[in-house]
Amino acid sequence: MSEDLQRISRTLISGPDRAPARAMMRGVGYTDEDFKRPLIGVAHAWIEVMPCNYNHRRIALKVKEGIRAAGGTPVELNTISVSDGVSMGTEGMKASLISREVVADSIELVARGHLFDGIVVISGCDKTIPGTVMALVRLDIPGLMLYGGSIAPGSYEGRDISIQDVFEAVGAFGAGRINAEQLRAIEGAACPGAGACGGQFTANTMATVFEVMGISPAGSASVPALDPKKDEVAFHCGELVMDLLRKDLRPSKIITRESIENAIASVATTGGSTNAVLHLLAIAREADIPLTIDDFDEISRKTPLLADLKPGGRYMATDVYKAGGVPLIARRLLEAEMLHESCMTVTGRTIGEEARAAVETPGQPVVRPLSDPISPNGGLVILHGNLSPEGCVAKITGHERMLHKGPAKVFDREEDAFAAVQAGAIVDDDVVVIRYEGPRGGPGMREMLGVTSAIMGAGKGDTVALLTDGRFSGATRGLMVGHVAPEAAVRGPIGALRDGDVVTIDIEGRSLHVDLSDDQIAERLKSWKAPEPRYKRGVMAKYARSVSSASEGAITG
Repeated sequence: MSEDLQRISRTLISGPDRAPARAMMRGVGYTDEDFKRPLIGVAHAWIEVMPCNYNHRRIALKVKEGIRAAGGTPVELNTISVSDGVSMGTEGMKASLISREVVADSIELVARGHLFDGIVVISGCDKTIPGTVMALVRLDIPGLMLYGGSIAPGSYEGRDISIQDVFEAVGAFGAGRINAEQLRAIEGAACPGAGACGGQFTANTMATVFEVMGISPAGSASVPALDPKKDEVAFHCGELVMDLLRKDLRPSKIITRESIENAIASVATTGGSTNAVLHLLAIAREADIPLTIDDFDEISRKTPLLADLKPGGRYMATDVYKAGGVPLIARRLLEAEMLHESCMTVTGRTIGEEARAAVETPGQPVVRPLSDPISPNGGLVILHGNLSPEGCVAKITGHERMLHKGPAKVFDREEDAFAAVQAGAIVDDDVVVIRYEGPRGGPGMREMLGVTSAIMGAGKGDTVALLTDGRFSGATRGLMVGHVAPEAAVRGPIGALRDGDVVTIDIEGRSLHVDLSDDQIAERLKSWKAPEPRYKRGVMAKYARSVSSASEGAITG
């Protein structure tokens, strides 16, 4: 291997004065031959608390084999992960979004501390995906992101189910619509093995995003976690990072304003998670690329909703793979003239070339043709109004009502709202308001899947709306509006709401409004007092002191 590929690592491991460093590394098995090759980081987020990342060690081994075969020296490292699905509805969920920053920080620190020449980052559960890519952007060394893959669907009474069905079953059980035995059967069937949650929830949304953006290889994301082809994909990614090193092709050449616009269009056309708004804003800020929350609405208005995927649709992520994978989604965007086709990808080919190479399974029903969209507009909607001057986010998948007007029922934390739903205290036309759950107020901006699923499970999805300065799981469905900014904890107007105030959610008008004048809101806020911080030391307190608004990506940098 030519020494010129050790562009960074030679400072760490070359020459007589680096003998102590080499001695340390020999202690874990590195050899003279290893020191002649570039050092390539292989970062993953294996953890023994959820299926989402449980295959990462195996994938990392295959990536390392590919790196060695292509002339590099792999260096395996791990970062953290917090399971949204496991922690949902508890105080632990506040750690989830914060973990995105820790993932990015930890990978950046290890790579900088050990002078890697290139890196492959392996992601799985929701926040590890943007966190790993944020690290790639900061480091700007040749690298790529490999998604660990979706879980296989579970099976219950002859139909495919996912973790979404378990959350909704809790609501159905609370409403007396199913019994304890049925709830237990759904719980036992939903997660049959390793892999991230199986609908177009946050993990599969962000995996789609980064493949269309070009920082993951075309065709890699949609291969399921336990499909034998995943090992082949991982080995190829090891080879590919060495090719990126030879070409000196860095993330800054791939992640551009145009490739981010491609990514936003992929969210819109698949009915993807509202969390994509937070994460793409964060990526743009890491890369110093101008992007605002309103850009999402502008792109979504022009992008047809074509993928019939859960939570709003019928199919799972594994069905996307059978239909033709993410390249088929890119091809539909190309056909819709919503793809900047000249954007480069880590394969060395443009996204337009990858889209044209997509192989569509004949007769597949998952990704519709342009002539038969689910909706002429995409799933992301940005609302403004006297309750959300900085904007807020809703996801529309072609089934929700476009207008809701009703009295607010206000809760200052998620648990109280969940208890009210379970107790039958939420009635038709209500707007459930959950505040002090934003990035700073939580802190950590919890997802509300427990509450939203309880509403759906109780049969109230068509008659009740929900509004929060927190966020939603990608598995959330129904008329739910999140990321309300400014948040209550920084004196946002949502902090002025009282029970009975009439709130109007107007999707077509892009408006979120309470029937109060600006003077009335200001008068109420005069007596507002910031709540006592729940955490006064440690990572949660540090995050609360430094985090930005949800409308800016809730970043700490």
